[in-house]
Amino acid sequence: MATKGNTGELKTMSSVSIFIVVGLCCFFFILGAWQRSGFGKGDRIASEITRQTDCSILSNLNYETHHGGDTATIDGSDSAAKDFQPCDDKYVDYTPCQDQMRAMMFPRENMNYRERHCPPEEEKLHCLVPAPKGYATPFPWPKSRDYVPYANAPYKSLTVEKAVQNWIQYEGNVFRFPGGGTQFPQGADTYINELASVIPLDNGMVRTALDTGCGVASLGAYLFKKNVITMSFAPRDSHEAQVQFALERGVPAVIGVLGTIMMPYPSRAFDMAHCSRCLIPWGANDGIYMMEVDRVLRPGGYWVLSGPPINWRNNYQSWQRPKEELEEEQRKIEEIAKLLCWEKKHEMGEIAVWRKRTNYDLCRQQDAKLTACEMRNPDDVWYKKTEACATPYPETSGPDEVAGGEWKQFPERLNAVPFRISSGSIPGVSVETYQEDVRLWKKHVNAYKRINSIIDSGRYRNIMDMNAGLGSFAAALESPKLWVMNVMPTIAEKDTLGIIYERGLIGIYHDWCEAFSTYPRTYDLIHAKSIFRLYKNKCNVEDILLEMDRILRPEGTVIIRDQVDELMKVKKIVGGMRWNTRMVDHEDGPLVSEKILFAVKRYWVAGESNTTSME
Repeated sequence: MATKGNTGELKTMSSVSIFIVVGLCCFFFILGAWQRSGFGKGDRIASEITRQTDCSILSNLNYETHHGGDTATIDGSDSAAKDFQPCDDKYVDYTPCQDQMRAMMFPRENMNYRERHCPPEEEKLHCLVPAPKGYATPFPWPKSRDYVPYANAPYKSLTVEKAVQNWIQYEGNVFRFPGGGTQFPQGADTYINELASVIPLDNGMVRTALDTGCGVASLGAYLFKKNVITMSFAPRDSHEAQVQFALERGVPAVIGVLGTIMMPYPSRAFDMAHCSRCLIPWGANDGIYMMEVDRVLRPGGYWVLSGPPINWRNNYQSWQRPKEELEEEQRKIEEIAKLLCWEKKHEMGEIAVWRKRTNYDLCRQQDAKLTACEMRNPDDVWYKKTEACATPYPETSGPDEVAGGEWKQFPERLNAVPFRISSGSIPGVSVETYQEDVRLWKKHVNAYKRINSIIDSGRYRNIMDMNAGLGSFAAALESPKLWVMNVMPTIAEKDTLGIIYERGLIGIYHDWCEAFSTYPRTYDLIHAKSIFRLYKNKCNVEDILLEMDRILRPEGTVIIRDQVDELMKVKKIVGGMRWNTRMVDHEDGPLVSEKILFAVKRYWVAGESNTTSME
């Protein structure tokens, strides 16, 4: 990789060779330590090796070394890095925009108080959220599906409240998840197999699912067996830590609720939506919640409702509800489904399945119709009020055409050209630019793997891409060992989240000037491409980095790809955040101004030393 010259100076063979040397010298040692120390325990081996390993060769890769830049000259200040202190121990599970105390200040009507309510600037915490004492690295998938270390989410209330429903059991120093649920106490596998008798879950046609009111996300956990990826959500409410348990298990989930604002997903996103005794009043408010589900369902998609009021005649006594009330509830649901032009495909026991029509031509002869939503972008949803109207289908040229494009099986659809691109629906994104993006991110991810050889080893289960673009980072990583939450910044120049869903991936809209809808310590790896350039002069870089730290697990990894001036500012700030960092050249060489910052969050827990700066 390198040879000594007469002067004794190190001569590099190529920038790619140097890039590989970085991995051999430092990150292979640091990250490999986790593998040697085993999963399921947070220990200090990684940080010890960080201190002991001679990584001086990395100085040859720092952009500031190549170009004479340093933190002081880049940000115009010669001040030392700010030393961030740990937050009080009471904030170990702090969720800024779903704070329980703040929620009580808002109306309970239509679940408004359970929606996002972020703190004003003067109430933001500018400290590092600690991990609870005894925090342990989660088990690898699929063991994590069934077991979660008790110390990571030490809340036993669900073990009592849901004891007969097989949600969760406490056993020694772990929680065990038997795979049951309120509506499937005999196990998720049996329940899913019954759904598969009606819905094509076994052949790759159904790939993306939405689980509303998900509990501990056992449906999503077991749908992975069928290669279906589920976006699960539930509010932060009296069922303490249900979404936190889901993410500890390695299952995609966010804190959320169907209420007064639209769900943070694009139109025509999901192949299937599901509610299992989710307590959403589907027939209330003129059917507004069913209309919102219709917006996010692809033409031809399925909606599953199990539990009350389905089969109320046989269950009203066990549900302890008046049969007249349940009968009226189901009547309203059936009526709204008909107005939405959904076809009822199945009702057996307590499970009912409807299917959205593949195009609007099949609905034109229907006498009663819902009012169509006024001409607006159905993907413009961030903090927008839900409306009692039907989202129009994309135009079709005949009764046999599928609105929004024919369904493709997964994994074929992962790299196939999405309909939104081939139809020219996204200005500035052509078939050629899409295909080039796919090639480019395969190249980038291969370069990342040369630095960090365990990216696809199973060590990183929950991965986030903060600025997902066309989803090609996630596509290049695609593996049953991991999943990626593709985040579409609300200020992005092009909204391409619909493309990401067409590829069989999942994601969410978010504004990084605010906290993400998740618990602390829920992601193993965070990737950020040009996020700081995007948010320059929009909000405080420090706030974004503190939020990244909040949601990153101890000994988790961050990869930031951005322009060197932005990375130098970031590097200075995280110097006081208990992150170990190394900045390396672009894989195409040192003359490319875009660089990559690799960071590892050190293991520390509540009550430990307040020292945060680099040792």
